[in-house]
Amino acid sequence: MSILYNIFIAIFDGILPVIGMLSPKLKLFVEGRRNVFQILESKMSSSDQIVWFHCASLGEYEQGVPVMEELKKEYPDHKLLVTFFSPSGYEAKKNSKLADIIVYLPIDTNSNAQKFIEQVQPELAVFVKYEFWPNYLKILQKRNIPAVFISTTFREDQSFFKWYGGFMRKTLLMVDHFFVQDTESKSLVEGIGFNNVTLSGDTRFDRVSHQIEMDNHVDFISEFINDRLCIVMGSSWPQDEEVFMDFVNEASNKICFIIAPHEIKDSSVNGLRRKIKQKTVLYSEKEGVDLKKQQVFIIDTIGYLSRVYSYGDIAYVGGGMGTGGLHNILEPATFGMPIVIGKNFEKFREAKQLQKLAGLFSISNAVEFTNVIKKLVEDKKFREKTGMISRHFINSNTGATNIIVEYLSKKID
Repeated sequence: MSILYNIFIAIFDGILPVIGMLSPKLKLFVEGRRNVFQILESKMSSSDQIVWFHCASLGEYEQGVPVMEELKKEYPDHKLLVTFFSPSGYEAKKNSKLADIIVYLPIDTNSNAQKFIEQVQPELAVFVKYEFWPNYLKILQKRNIPAVFISTTFREDQSFFKWYGGFMRKTLLMVDHFFVQDTESKSLVEGIGFNNVTLSGDTRFDRVSHQIEMDNHVDFISEFINDRLCIVMGSSWPQDEEVFMDFVNEASNKICFIIAPHEIKDSSVNGLRRKIKQKTVLYSEKEGVDLKKQQVFIIDTIGYLSRVYSYGDIAYVGGGMGTGGLHNILEPATFGMPIVIGKNFEKFREAKQLQKLAGLFSISNAVEFTNVIKKLVEDKKFREKTGMISRHFINSNTGATNIIVEYLSKKID
């Protein structure tokens, strides 16, 4: 199986230039890897002490941030290297000040893995949540460099736990320690003979819990809300708009809406705006507008959603009405907001947990959306109680970062 894997990955690496012509995203995937080793050479010296974090994409990066921040505080003389697999993560964070070096991870061929580890010579490798790359892990093990997985989850349907998963189970042998999010993951890994597992929880709870301590004030949002009850639609897609648009268009002027669509291309934003019958303003057109007289504010830019949630009374989090994946429910939850989502969230453990606690409601259509939102709008006690459940859910799940950093510090020291 190892031979077949290496043949496949070598072929994949060889045809990347062709793949890059298929779409703009794939072009970024290919071109971003073209000069990785040159970038590393220009930004590193042989005397550098490197801690390497690998993140598949943006979500994993956000999970890794609390741990990275703590290690930077404890070891200011060390350099932090962050690698990404996907363009969506790299492009969003390539200029982040948190890491000293940010690059794509070269494809997991044996030669790439050897060259990368030889050049970087990390003291420690931290993989956030997923991505078990056999050749990288093999080289790390050969060089006695600890490889640690954090905020990891395992599912019963993964190859590790199937009769045909012997090759991938051998890959797990190359990992020094697993910090998992839940008891199910711990039981699964222990069930195939691994004892190097710690139930730490999810570092995302630590990440979002810090948001409430930050300065979340936004002048134009305060002006817009003007003491009205505010419903925030975060990271919405067209499928989400179909379920909330009737309520938006029929709402009284005592309610205002902030919509932060996932896609902020002009065509997408203009399409959204055309569906709205209420007075609407875009972030890009807000100058000179009397915001108090507008009922819908569309955030057609990035970087504001976390702070916008701090102003909301109720949140609808997008992604769940389609198949692309539910967006982050933890950000609104940390501000003590009742949360409404779409119907597709089976793979999102935190959403299922919060639903069981009655801090989150799932809807399947516009009628269900209207019924839930009306209840939350009209019953203040119910709204506040539900919001308290959300906030307590965040506070009761923090602490993963301290558990992980305590272990990693021993590996660096």
